[in-house]
Amino acid sequence: MRISTSILTIVVVILGLVSSPLVKGMRFDIKTGATKCITEDIQSYSLSVGKYSVINPNEDYPLPDSHRITIRITSPLGANCHYADQKAFGEFAYTANEDGDYMACFWVAKQNPPTTLTVEFEWKSGLSAKDWSRVAKRGQIEMMELDLKKLFDTVNLIHDEMYYLRRREESMQVLIRSTNSKMATFSFFSLIVCLAVASMQLWHLKTFFEKKKLI
Repeated sequence: MRISTSILTIVVVILGLVSSPLVKGMRFDIKTGATKCITEDIQSYSLSVGKYSVINPNEDYPLPDSHRITIRITSPLGANCHYADQKAFGEFAYTANEDGDYMACFWVAKQNPPTTLTVEFEWKSGLSAKDWSRVAKRGQIEMMELDLKKLFDTVNLIHDEMYYLRRREESMQVLIRSTNSKMATFSFFSLIVCLAVASMQLWHLKTFFEKKKLI
């Protein structure tokens, strides 16, 4: 019985370690003109999702336009995983491509007089990120729409290029036919002129020899 209890305890601990996802929810203050960065160690091929929002200092009024933040999430190699400029709130979703520390940096533009913004930030990775499948699906759909748009633009560019080449080919064929026709006409008149000159020379020689009574 004691052995079974120990095994059960070990299993519970292991399951707790395996199922414990990376969850980071916080609220922090950031002054205008300043930058605040948060790092997290994330394994490769792990889904990371999150959301951020600026707390309205006065709920009776809309959030001022000056209360906007810029966020950038970068991988350990410096690649952009998410970027948003001058946003009051937003969501993100990406899949880690490598192991290491991922950095989320928040920046607020300078203001006069300076103020302090309160930001609520939630960052999930691992198993807990599966609860945010809607956000991830939205990000994947946006990426697919972007890829489809790029593909559509490329197809249109290729179509326009082929249509241009086709028009060039048709114009070249018209030019070639016109040139061939002109060359045939020129050759025909050149032949007539040569025959006429040859006939005049023969007539002149015959007349000359007859006058000299050589023939």
